[in-house]
Amino acid sequence: MNRQGKTEEANARIRLIVAMTIFGTIGIFVKHIPLPSSIIALARGIIGIGFLLIFTKIKKIKISFSEIKNNFPILSLSGMLIGIHWIFLFEAYHHTTVAVATLCYYLAPVFIIIASPFVLKEKLSLKKIICVTVALIGMIFVSGIFKEGGTENLQIKGILFGVGAAIIYATVILLNKHLKNISSYGMTIMQIGIAAVILLPYTAVTQNFGNLSFDFLTIVLLLIVGILNTGITYSLYFSSIKELKAQTIAIFSYIDPIVAIFLSTFLLKEKPDIYTVIGGILILGATFVSELQKD
Repeated sequence: MNRQGKTEEANARIRLIVAMTIFGTIGIFVKHIPLPSSIIALARGIIGIGFLLIFTKIKKIKISFSEIKNNFPILSLSGMLIGIHWIFLFEAYHHTTVAVATLCYYLAPVFIIIASPFVLKEKLSLKKIICVTVALIGMIFVSGIFKEGGTENLQIKGILFGVGAAIIYATVILLNKHLKNISSYGMTIMQIGIAAVILLPYTAVTQNFGNLSFDFLTIVLLLIVGILNTGITYSLYFSSIKELKAQTIAIFSYIDPIVAIFLSTFLLKEKPDIYTVIGGILILGATFVSELQKD
């Protein structure tokens, strides 16, 4: 690789590190938004898609409508699931700690491994079976069942929403593997746009907008989640992954949960106990090994 190539790769690494760091902060902001999860998800979709459309226009990034048309059924389904995924994730943040919600959410690679023999016709190796088993044991530790008091410690709603978010996100990833000849920006704009379109009628039916209070801080936090955590972060993410190896992307993806857990501990004072720490190590360690080691 020549000097220019090395410089481009280094810049891509920096963009990816920044993107994954910002991804890890979303739980902190959501925790402080006193609104229903569907409202937060809808705002994220509308603000995020608005930013991405402006960004691609300024950067003169062309979006092929023929590519979108050819992939529209999968884009529609995955976009709808992304909207539901956001609601589940934000509900998890509201019903348990950011650390526990993040660790539950990070089971998504485990569910992909479990589904891959059936959906992608991939062989389920012994290594992957061990990694899945270790990650699920980690989930048991995170659940709180081993703490003094047993089932009384279970934050069942938060855990279920977090695991639900992981299953839905895993489904989106598997669906995206069936997309053909479409740019990353075209895919993202359509999926976020469809998520917003789906969330709008759902939110209108389930929420009474007249009873909602949007103070200055709430509006600022919604703008941060929509612009920073969605528009800017996705732009950085997709502009970087085109220039990096899959293994590098997999390694840097672990910045997200580490940042989330660190911030929840020091900013929200949600100090994880020894069981959460053990569970987190098992979950993140197992998914890390399953993604990086070759069979």
